Amino acid sequence: MKKNIKVVSIVGTRPQFIKLAPVCRAVRKFPALKHIIVHTGQHYDYAMSKIFFDELMLPRPDYHLEAGSARYQRQTALMISRIERALIKEQPDWVLVYGDTDSTLAGAIAAAKKCIPVAHVEAGLRSFNTKMPEEVNRRLTDTFSSLLLCPTVTAVRNLRREGMSCVLNDGTLRLAGGHRKRYPIVANVGDIMYDAYLFSIKIAQSSSDILSALTLNERGYYLATIHRAENADSKERLGTIIRALAALAADKPVIFPVHLRTRKMIRSLSIPRRFIRALRCIDPVGYFDMLMLEKNAGVILTDSGGVQKEAFFARVPCVTLRDETEWGETVKAGWNVLAGVDEKRIRSIARKAHRGRGTVDFGDGRTSQKILRFIEKL
Repeated sequence: MKKNIKVVSIVGTRPQFIKLAPVCRAVRKFPALKHIIVHTGQHYDYAMSKIFFDELMLPRPDYHLEAGSARYQRQTALMISRIERALIKEQPDWVLVYGDTDSTLAGAIAAAKKCIPVAHVEAGLRSFNTKMPEEVNRRLTDTFSSLLLCPTVTAVRNLRREGMSCVLNDGTLRLAGGHRKRYPIVANVGDIMYDAYLFSIKIAQSSSDILSALTLNERGYYLATIHRAENADSKERLGTIIRALAALAADKPVIFPVHLRTRKMIRSLSIPRRFIRALRCIDPVGYFDMLMLEKNAGVILTDSGGVQKEAFFARVPCVTLRDETEWGETVKAGWNVLAGVDEKRIRSIARKAHRGRGTVDFGDGRTSQKILRFIEKL
């Protein structure tokens, strides 16, 4: 084994900063690993970026590429070009990419072009809706990856159906069909966001004052988030969701941390002000405050994959404002219900939502250590 192994993590969005934190903590236990952080700048304002580095005590990025906001194609192309420069300078042994954002795909492409092995954290997720940018990103990233790090058994099964047959199970290489193929390797390591949740919820409970600041009672409010392009960029879909939330606000407060993209679209699409005024719209909050809002909500309504999982971790009923989800396990377990974008259905499900009974195996909270151990061995 090499004396030193250089690993570059490529991140750029709020969910990726959360997933990065456990890796940064775990890497201290692997003296042979040198960890470099590349921040693409996909999320660049304080509310969506720096506050997470501050709260999660993340090291300052070694590279900040300042990709900023632009149309999908231009932003991705810019990130690929700037990531490539960083990779040429660092010459890493592995590149770690996280999730399904434009930064994820850009990092995978840049590394693949330089023949650097890619490890994809949250590999194998599928919503089976190829109109979603995130679905396109995750599928393409998986094809470029040498190490596919799955959060659940379902993700492993998805990859097997797509022909990925080399599965690493508890450190033992098991090859399907007798084929001796080293890469790509599929490993079920658990969900890295579960690592982050277990570590951070304790801090949040002792440090966050968001409930008192907003004068909220436990289970006495709905919590809503909207940011997916399919919802936020459509006047019809966004309008329907806002009307449903406004109706629910007649029952109890609807706390609505408004994503910057969604705020911009609400203004440009001229959503009637009476519906917006019915909601308690607040600016995006930090990770610890968000965890406390999730943990104490009566029901969570969201189109976010990460929030769906955090709702499950907190054992709070979730209503997903989409027609499908990459986290179908939470639906089967009864904690999550797909409402689509139907006003009556959203209202009905939210009012009847109850705690599920099933469980989902998201790992043992040591996913980050397993990821680094696999990289060190390979």
